[in-house]
Amino acid sequence: MTDLAQAQQAYRDELLRAGLLISMGVDGLYGRSGTFEHVIERINAAFSAVGDPDGPEVMRFPPGIGKWQLEKSGYLKSSPQLAGTIHSFFGGDREHRTMVELIEKKGDWTAGQKTTEVALAPAACYGVYPAIAARGPLPADGALVDVYTYVFRHEPSIDPARMQMFRQREHVRLGTADQALAFRKLWMERGQALIGAIGLPFAVDVANDPFFGRTGKLLASSQREESLKFELLVPITSSEQPTACVSFNYHRDLFGAGWDIHTADGALAHTACVGFGVERIALALFKHHGFATARWPDKVRDVLGL
Repeated sequence: MTDLAQAQQAYRDELLRAGLLISMGVDGLYGRSGTFEHVIERINAAFSAVGDPDGPEVMRFPPGIGKWQLEKSGYLKSSPQLAGTIHSFFGGDREHRTMVELIEKKGDWTAGQKTTEVALAPAACYGVYPAIAARGPLPADGALVDVYTYVFRHEPSIDPARMQMFRQREHVRLGTADQALAFRKLWMERGQALIGAIGLPFAVDVANDPFFGRTGKLLASSQREESLKFELLVPITSSEQPTACVSFNYHRDLFGAGWDIHTADGALAHTACVGFGVERIALALFKHHGFATARWPDKVRDVLGL
């Protein structure tokens, strides 16, 4: 086991012993304690205090999306290894008996399962684009949406900051290229100010996402060369390999073209989003300030309203 893996496991074990996280028997899948959830609520409140004055439309989606939405999003072209789909039993009595026998024999009972029309959402914003597209052309000032949901990525890990199911709080901007870029610039400033205000060390860098295959290599190269995505990195279990806790993304017209979203003058819409990984921010807070929130620095408690 590498030094990094040892540090990740050690922090996970500390969180489990303290009861902040609750084991569910699968790496990357945890319950959360009341204390953990209270910190999550306060992080969200701090985000709202910054973003609500902009007047975003609030949308809340379940952690599932239509399988057709996952296909149309392009996610399977770049990150098929992270995607998840919902399966269910479609058989009759014979198939049911076979499944029960396999369960009793500890065999693979999932072989008889088939995919449903529901997939797990890999990003909070994926419900936004078809909803906005259904309304027709954007108004002259575009659209701004506040979205928050659990998402899924198949990345089983002992690192507590790499969960398989976690929450993203996002603001999504749709409009012209200038509107999208101005939004991202504004939130890069806001994000750094907010994370600094809660006492966390950080750095901002161009993202280097682990896209899959030949297509993924091209996407990764484009992402870096064109600075399409920046990440705010906070050391949680490693100073040398800090964890991305906030992302600032400019999608160009990718989703405008994919979902046929147009600006008021008929051009393809450009989009951008800011995403806060609220569990990761909470984990960073517990790492840097301790498990007892009552003992956190007064300034941090004031910002979070603890």
